[in-house]
Amino acid sequence: VQLQASGGGLVQPGGSLRLSCVASGLNLRDYSVGWFRQAAGKEREGVSCIRSNGGSTFYAESVKGRFAISRDNAKTTVYLQMNSLKPEDTAVYYCAAVRRVINSAWSLARLYNYWGQGTLVTVSS
Repeated sequence: VQLQASGGGLVQPGGSLRLSCVASGLNLRDYSVGWFRQAAGKEREGVSCIRSNGGSTFYAESVKGRFAISRDNAKTTVYLQMNSLKPEDTAVYYCAAVRRVINSAWSLARLYNYWGQGTLVTVSS
C-alpha cells in the first residue's frame, strides 16, 4: 500500500496551491483521508480530513476559510485546495488514510493506517 502526495512548491504569500493524494494498493474510495503538515522543529498537525463518502469534512482552525478538501472518487484522488497562503503554512504536507474516522479524533495522526511520503509547501516572498 502506498499513498503519494503531490502538488507542493514555492508560492508567494497570498497565493494558492492544490495538493493531490493518490493511492496504490488500496481503494481510496473506501477510506477517510486526512491531510497533515509538519513544519521544521514542530510536531505534525492535522490540517483537514474528508470522510470516504465526502459527506463530512473537518478543518483545523488555522486553515478554516482558506483551505478546502475534496475528493474525486471516480479518480480515487483527494485534493487540498490551499488559498491565501501564509508563511506559517510552510511545511511538509502528508496525506493519510483510515477506514473510518471519528469526528472528534480526525486530527490524531496515530489513528491513520497509511501515509504518503509528503510534499513540501514553501510560502515565501
